[in-house]
Amino acid sequence: MRKLKYYIATTLDGFIAHEDGSFDGFVWDDEFVADFINSYSWFDVVLMGRKTYEVGLKEGKTSPYPTMQQYVFSRSMKESPDESVNLVSENVVEIVKDLKSQNGKDIWLCGGANLASQLLSEKLIDEVIIKLNPVIFGSGKPLFESSVPQTKLILQATKEYASGIMLIYYNVLIE
Repeated sequence: MRKLKYYIATTLDGFIAHEDGSFDGFVWDDEFVADFINSYSWFDVVLMGRKTYEVGLKEGKTSPYPTMQQYVFSRSMKESPDESVNLVSENVVEIVKDLKSQNGKDIWLCGGANLASQLLSEKLIDEVIIKLNPVIFGSGKPLFESSVPQTKLILQATKEYASGIMLIYYNVLIE
């Protein structure tokens, strides 16, 4: 069975973006970017919420991850702006369960605090990978949008970058 991995950048105070959805202020360095691009090989499916998808859409990227099957979860979008992007408006849990049961590489949940909250609450997230940025926003879009059940995480690995970024790998203990 495939694993669903929530691989996301966050600030020290737990925000994945500013209130307006922008993420300027996150630290980027060449070593991390190379590792991040290499991580694409782990996945053949990517899931994202509408707001996450719209970040690239504003830049004209209708298919941000063309090497993967792409799913955008939205109740407000009426149609996908790109034929290679699957738009999902209902049955979120069933669709993710189906994707996890299929053969293939792992599934990347690349963003969407609301989507992450729903999938964690349904015990569908297997791993959480945090790119912890050495910055504090003070406010913004949180890692999880709504309350989620208390969930035990088991540390698997860490990697520290010269820029101060910490990459932290956790398995989710599903009880």
